[in-house]
Amino acid sequence: MQDTSDINQIIDASIPLVVVETYEEKKAEDMLLRVSRQRDIRLARWSLTDGLTTLSFGPQLAAKETRLNEPVELLRHIKASNQAYIYVLCDFHPFLQDQPEVVRLIKDIALNHLAVPNTLIFLSHRLELPKGLSRYAATFTMALPNDEHIMRIIRDEAKRWSQKHGDTRIRTDNITLKKLTASLQGMSASDIQRLVRAAIWDDGAISAEDLPKINRSKFQMLDLEGIVSFEQEVDSFTNVGGLHNLKQWLEHRRDAFTSDAPVTDRPKGMLLLGVQGGGKSLAAKAVAGMWGLALLRLDMAALYNKYIGETERNLRQALQLADAMSPCVLWMDEIEKAMAQDGSDNGVAQRLLGTLLTWMAERPSRVFIVATSNDISRLPPELIRKGRMDEIFFVDLPDAKVRQDIFSIHLQKRHLNAADFDLAQLADASAGFNGAEIEQAIVAGLFQANTNKQILDTHTLLTVCADTSPLSVVMAEQMAQLRSWAADRTVPA
Repeated sequence: MQDTSDINQIIDASIPLVVVETYEEKKAEDMLLRVSRQRDIRLARWSLTDGLTTLSFGPQLAAKETRLNEPVELLRHIKASNQAYIYVLCDFHPFLQDQPEVVRLIKDIALNHLAVPNTLIFLSHRLELPKGLSRYAATFTMALPNDEHIMRIIRDEAKRWSQKHGDTRIRTDNITLKKLTASLQGMSASDIQRLVRAAIWDDGAISAEDLPKINRSKFQMLDLEGIVSFEQEVDSFTNVGGLHNLKQWLEHRRDAFTSDAPVTDRPKGMLLLGVQGGGKSLAAKAVAGMWGLALLRLDMAALYNKYIGETERNLRQALQLADAMSPCVLWMDEIEKAMAQDGSDNGVAQRLLGTLLTWMAERPSRVFIVATSNDISRLPPELIRKGRMDEIFFVDLPDAKVRQDIFSIHLQKRHLNAADFDLAQLADASAGFNGAEIEQAIVAGLFQANTNKQILDTHTLLTVCADTSPLSVVMAEQMAQLRSWAADRTVPA
């Protein structure tokens, strides 16, 4: 098996410390039992509750050698031992923080590896060794189920349900099963089993309606505490006024990205530049809606952490999560907030850029990037060159026809008949408005009509528009400069 082969290579290389980050503790222990049997080396397991226990070559535990519940006591015992063991230390991460004696004892054991080849395997859901130990260590990642394994889990769960319900077959189809298999990529076998079971057992079916629920549950299992959010309400381009060039561009690339067949050149991503409130965020949501994919939103400002190295770790984990959610759309909102190279952050932005560029160049997963920006001048050129992003689109202020569409969309969202309004007159009155300002004009009109105990009409909306100073007037100089810059450098959306 691939896992045992990889861990054997690490042990053969005389690496004394191994970090295994996984939620599947039992599976990892079973794998290490096989390795110990192959190598004829004893295997011992330590946890805070059970102390030190020698594992036998089977599912049961052998008699306890000694309790050794305290980490320092355990490490002194290992250091004093003259017999080589593989020690599996479960959930050891709390004892590596601010405990110099623990760190020193681990280092002593590592330095003595040639004399007594003990291997310490730190098994936890998340663990980072102190810098003084990391040079003696390797990180081992357990293999995740492939398509064949995932399909086997689905069939097993379907069979269990069928046996419970008089051999009734579950309802599904091949297209849904393929989409489900793709959605479950990047998950452990036990997590896949839980998600499939939840989908089947509520109604005896795997349907297209189950896929968004599975994506939401999958994201919750991999949550990054506010840095990445799962956007549950993806939109349709029917709810986005204008942007005809962008819609056509995406339509041409949909099959190349969503197809499961091998494709030489898959679309990578795009940058949406434009005026504030012009609909960049709505367009990002609509990409996921058009392609039928999960949408993840990466809050670039939330990446930053005051502790050294944590900001870069946050980005790495966010990108790993996107890989695990593949195929998906990753919306990097206001990307300049993290990538601006102003030299005032001790090089953090430069390191973030390096991490992002490496991932963009090497990622094997199907993650389509939609980056939005209000100020492209703050972005480094290596991020936005062709090959990193497929295209740069400029989202300008809507013209008269598009303003009519936007009024119609937002009136219908509020259960109002657009045919009852003079859309052409409203479009003329809202010249210079962006999409967000048109929506807020309708909201303000509804408040005003409600106060006057009237039905919203064209006259009320015209009054609101006349009383509104749009951003294109308030910040006319900055917006004129942005539009001038974008005129011959970007593609109109």
